[in-house]
Amino acid sequence: MTHSVRIKKLRENAIIPTYGSEFAAGADLYAAIDEAVTIEPGETKMIPTGLAFEIPEGYAGFVYARSGLASKRGLAPANKVGVIDSDYRGEVMTALHNHGKEPQIIEAGERVAQMVIAPYITASFILSDELDDTVRGEGGFGSTGRK
Repeated sequence: MTHSVRIKKLRENAIIPTYGSEFAAGADLYAAIDEAVTIEPGETKMIPTGLAFEIPEGYAGFVYARSGLASKRGLAPANKVGVIDSDYRGEVMTALHNHGKEPQIIEAGERVAQMVIAPYITASFILSDELDDTVRGEGGFGSTGRK
């Protein structure tokens, strides 16, 4: 199912997001920079996309790492997942962090992240003295086993 999402170019060199395949969930976001940017090991740099989005109410844009960039070059969003709310109209930026041991260069027009636009719910939190029981109960980290 396809939905229209209006975007605005804020920089001349901004590239409209693209999907890598017919059933890709994430649309690639591109670096709207004028010259290459070097990200040193352990460093985070803000990479502009040059775009603002009009995400429909009830949806949000979730900015994730591109798998190849993360696994081959150690570059991933510093906040792990960026959340673009439907009422935000500023430029979408990607805070790329270099988790590797070598400097990494981002070129102008390079794909730097991917954005999934997905629905969400707004919860009404209700304070309660008791919660319903489940089989899992209070089992936390690693409690469901390894296999």
